Amino acid sequence: MAWTKYQLFLAGLMLTTGSINTLSAKWADMFTAKGCHDDPDHGFSHPFVQAVGMFLGEFSCLAVFYILLCHDRRRPEPMMNPGQSFNPLLFLAPAMCDMTATSIMYVALSMTSASSFQMLRGAVIIFTGLLSVAFLGRRLLVSQWIGILITILGLVIVGLADFFSGHSGDSHKLSDIITGDLLIIMAQVIVSVQMVLEEKFVYKHDVHPLRAVGTEGFFGFFVLSLLLIPMYFIPVGDFSGNPRQVLEDALDAFCQIGHQPLILLALLGNTVSIAFFNFAGISVTKEISATTRMVLDSLRTLVIWVVSLALHWEQFHGLQVLGFLVLLLGTALYNGLHRPLLARLPCCAGMVEVEEESSPGERERLLNDGRVQAGDES
Repeated sequence: MAWTKYQLFLAGLMLTTGSINTLSAKWADMFTAKGCHDDPDHGFSHPFVQAVGMFLGEFSCLAVFYILLCHDRRRPEPMMNPGQSFNPLLFLAPAMCDMTATSIMYVALSMTSASSFQMLRGAVIIFTGLLSVAFLGRRLLVSQWIGILITILGLVIVGLADFFSGHSGDSHKLSDIITGDLLIIMAQVIVSVQMVLEEKFVYKHDVHPLRAVGTEGFFGFFVLSLLLIPMYFIPVGDFSGNPRQVLEDALDAFCQIGHQPLILLALLGNTVSIAFFNFAGISVTKEISATTRMVLDSLRTLVIWVVSLALHWEQFHGLQVLGFLVLLLGTALYNGLHRPLLARLPCCAGMVEVEEESSPGERERLLNDGRVQAGDES
């Protein structure tokens, strides 16, 4: 069945804003500007300030939810399901996981390339699958276990591509690239905990996805904003990129923005894109399917990689292409994207029907695709 113009718009919006989210964050990292007190030019290295902006974008989804709800209630026959009433504190634990993982990933993004950053986030299905077995009692299908193993292989290939790029004169040091890649994978462990918590404590209350994203954004925004105060006084030495060598110097960030206004444009691009990305992703799931959403999410990795090459932010490496294809295959198998293809084959149709009887539902598929991360995204 052909897509409507609205469905095409939603798919394009999700693909575009999802790509802009990562690219704008990487663009901000590439600026240099003076800081406070006539400090010399230095790189814009403020991952926690960037994370605050990302949560502000998620927080805005709460406003979008209430606008849509008010508009729907004016109809003769309201169609929108606002969900059950719930205790907002249910979202506190997932929001803290989101806050921690997002902050770590923004630190990692300043150390590695945008394409590797996006590809390595595919590791989330490994840890989500394992934790869902351990804590939710879920039984994974054979295709999902194969998908996990293939994803691990893809991560190894992407890691090798980054290792060789570190020897070819890229802008990042080899030690920074390896550290950044490891941080991204570590962050996916935390993201998987977030997803398991959401399924165990949140989704059973039938909360509207926009409301869920907005509530987590609320907690993440205010908690991380408050944490910027003690971060201003915590010394971390050379690990930090700011002149005072503290965990986060928010004042230095604002001073750099004042000297280089384009940084503000990059940060606004990150904030606005994450809001539209979440809205578009939820709408794609509703109007088309969760499978389509996962395909689009994989395609944005390709878009980010192509744009990074076009802007000369990174060099072409054949291993990255292989790694991307292997990761794509692993993600497709884990999320059951092979079933529609096998169902068309007479010899495999019965096997697919048996598999679907015990397969996760649409809600779990949405859960497993990294909905809240900046996309993430988060």
